[in-house]
Amino acid sequence: MAKSGFKGVSRIDCPENKTVGWYVRVRLGNVTKSKFVSDHKNGGKEEALKLAVAHRNQLEQELGKPRTDWVIVGNNPRNRTGIVGVRRTFKKYKGKDGRIFLNDVYEVTWNAGREKRGRTSVSIAKYGERNAFRRACAIRRQKEQLLYGDVVISKWAQSAGKVCAA
Repeated sequence: MAKSGFKGVSRIDCPENKTVGWYVRVRLGNVTKSKFVSDHKNGGKEEALKLAVAHRNQLEQELGKPRTDWVIVGNNPRNRTGIVGVRRTFKKYKGKDGRIFLNDVYEVTWNAGREKRGRTSVSIAKYGERNAFRRACAIRRQKEQLLYGDVVISKWAQSAGKVCAA
């Protein structure tokens, strides 16, 4: 959160460059929109902040970004599963005879607390492609609920519904 107390609104105080005011920046996907709101032209620091917040709301509406202070995760070309924290990969392990085997899995990662990451995997060979993916999503959802509470349920219903419908 910015020092202004509003997401996406930052203070710039650089009188030598005649830049004193609030800088509004909104990003969704690969599109970034920004605007500088000057204190001098808008009646002082407090009035400029009110106008900057209004501009921020307008820019979010133009981009189609929901108005929330939570981080909105957009589409990422590196995430092929469509669910944050779930990825398809393979695990490498050695057999008893020393040969190296590769096992296709869905890997689940989550934030397990301050400076800690949790990670587990679900075997595709054991559960099948679809069931392994569903199990991985269920594990991720369970870990999010432990960390954040029941707030994330509606987001999961929308995103998992899109991915599992196919």
